[in-house]
Formats: sequence, structure tokens, C-alpha cells
Amino acid sequence: MIIKKFVGSSETEAITQAKNELGNDAIVTNVKQIKPRGIARLFRKTTYEITAALDETPPKTELSRRESIRAMFKDNPGIIFDDKEQAAKENENARQLAMASTEQLEQKISNIASMLEKRMGETKPEPAAAASDKKPEAEPENKNMSCLQLIYNQLINNEVDEKYINQLITEIEPTLKKDASVENILSGIYQKIVLKLGKTEVLGISHGKPKFIFFIGPTGVGKTTTIAKLASKLKLDRKLNVALLTADTYRIAAVDQLRTYGNILGVPVKVVYSAEELKESHDEMLDNDIILVDTAGRSHRDKQQRDDIEKLINAIPEDEREVFLVLSVTTKYRDLIKITEAYSEIANYRLIFTKLDETDTLGNIFNVKLLTGAPLSYATFGQKVPNDISRIDAQAIAKQLLGGNE
Repeated sequence: MIIKKFVGSSETEAITQAKNELGNDAIVTNVKQIKPRGIARLFRKTTYEITAALDETPPKTELSRRESIRAMFKDNPGIIFDDKEQAAKENENARQLAMASTEQLEQKISNIASMLEKRMGETKPEPAAAASDKKPEAEPENKNMSCLQLIYNQLINNEVDEKYINQLITEIEPTLKKDASVENILSGIYQKIVLKLGKTEVLGISHGKPKFIFFIGPTGVGKTTTIAKLASKLKLDRKLNVALLTADTYRIAAVDQLRTYGNILGVPVKVVYSAEELKESHDEMLDNDIILVDTAGRSHRDKQQRDDIEKLINAIPEDEREVFLVLSVTTKYRDLIKITEAYSEIANYRLIFTKLDETDTLGNIFNVKLLTGAPLSYATFGQKVPNDISRIDAQAIAKQLLGGNE
């Protein structure tokens, strides 16, 4: 701890000296007014002495963005797949997890509410000097609006589309009491966000019935790495027969990348160049439980390329396939609008968001969910295989959108 005294002709000057020497983290512990005494008072002005302190204790190392994102999902470590047989064994764990999550949810809302109350206090005008100038306290409705305005600003900062923020506020405002507490207002918004994010739908496992799982999306969003993560968990954790199939013959080394993963996991890898080849390969792949299909990243603007992917998907009967649209959360929302619209013409899909470790805002997850109505599925937050993937946790996303990680 460094403790020093600074003297200036004014309190402000002394504090400025302290900040310049010790930095902005310095704390003023005492202010003393020094008036000259005796004959000196005729020639000298009053000075100000402040005592400032600086804690030299090294600050705790902040979590990296990847670690903080991983921490967001730690309350929901499982259940990566929808497996009815396995679910029966996990019911008790799920019950205990739900009880713990309820307690954590209450604490999360309380923490965020405290943050909002603090901000509301910081934005209150200073009281007038004269009692006659004192203004009456704000009406409860205005207090509600002040809180909603702070929530609005927080969601805007998280890059949630203004249209969806207005929907939230329009839906919650009529339900609020005139004297609603910040915690009640926040809880209402929080629950609305969780409800709108909806139930997560992940890859379904049907024992004895092979499934072809297609991964579609733009170039560079991480489809192949996501496939490797899921393949690892299916093979190593669930002991299923997994096969990898790639139609991505356009990207340099894409086939080699998937073959490398296949060799490590000890699973077969097959390359197809057309929908016709996929149809021909259908029967020989049926001795596997899950066939994960990597598709080429195509431009959503190119209709011919979109048609090629649609033909590839339709080469497999509808009851034997699932489709996941893989998107990067770092993509501009206006581009995501065009991408999702283009892929909606191809097939019904579930949403996977990648690169959560590369951004501080997750508003695009909320935006795209409401835009498309498609179920949310997985989130990835790093390159480690088979780690850095989780089922999307609506509560964790809602908490982050409302500033719970600040």
C-alpha cells in the first residue's frame, strides 16, 4: 500500500496531482484544509492537503474471454445429445441440476438488479440547494421507465435488434405494478428472453435407426471442427458407430482435415462429389448409428450453389436426416439475415453458433432465433476437440444479454 500526501491551492488541484502520480486507481482517504495562521494569513491563501492511497496488491487475473464463455455454460455440461434411453438414467441428475439452477437464477437476477439500481442512482439529478426548489419524487411509472430504459440500453450494447427490444418492453410494461421493484422488472424481462430463446434441440440419437446429420453454412464458420467435436463425443462417450462423410471438395485440404479427425477417432471417412453419389452410398452407410455430413461452404447469394446443397440433403429420406445451420456469432446481423433466409429455402434447420470466444456480445443469437424461429442447438467457443462445445443454455444467454457478466 502506497500512502502519500499532496498539497494544492484547491482540492481539485491536489487530487489531480495524486492521480497524475499514483494513477486513476488511487483512493482519496482524507482532505484537509490548511489556513495560514498569524501574520502569514495576510499574505498566503488557504491550501488543501489530501491523503491518497494506492493498493499495490496485484489484481486478480481476469478470465480470458474463452474461459468466461466456458464458465457461462458450466451449469449445463451435459446433455449433449437427445437420447431417450440415456435420459432415463440421467433424470435424477437433471432434477438436482434444475434445483441448483433455480437457486443460481435467483442469485443472477438479484446481482443484475443491484447493478441496475446502482446505475439508476448514478443517473439521478443532484438535489436542489434550496428546499423551495426541491422537486417531488418521480412517479412510479417514471421509475419503471427509467429501469426499462437502462435495460434497453444494455440490450442495444449487446447488439440486440431494436425491434426485438421494443417487443420485449411492450410485452412486459402492461404487466408491471406502478411501484414495481427493479428486481421484479428485471425478472420479467429475463423470463421473457428465456421463453423467446425457447427449448434447445440437439442431435437426436435413435438406437437401431441410422441418422444422416447435415451441417450447412457459409465458409469459415467452423463446420468441420464442430463435426469433429460431436463425432468425438458420440464415439468416445456414447460408444456409437460413427461415420464421417464430406461433400466439401471445393475447399483446399478440407477432405484431408476430416480424414485426419477420422484417423484419430478410428471412424470411416467417405468423400462424395454429388447428390447421386450420396444416394449410391446410402445403403453401405447404414451399418453406422450416426453419419455426420460436412458440406461445402457456399455463397448464400449463389442460387446454383444453394441448389446443389438442397439436392445433396434431399438425397437422404426426410425421416433419416437432421440439418444444422452453422453460423458465426461474429457475423454482422444484416448478413445473417440474408444467410438464414437463403438457407431457409433449402431445408428446415436447427441453429449452431460458433466463435463465442471471439466476441463480447451475444445479441445475434437472440436476433437470429427470433428472426427464423428455428430451434437453438449448440454453441462452440474454441478450437479444442472434443471440448469447447455445449448445448446452448438460454439462461446463460439471457444473463449475458442483461449484463450479468459485467
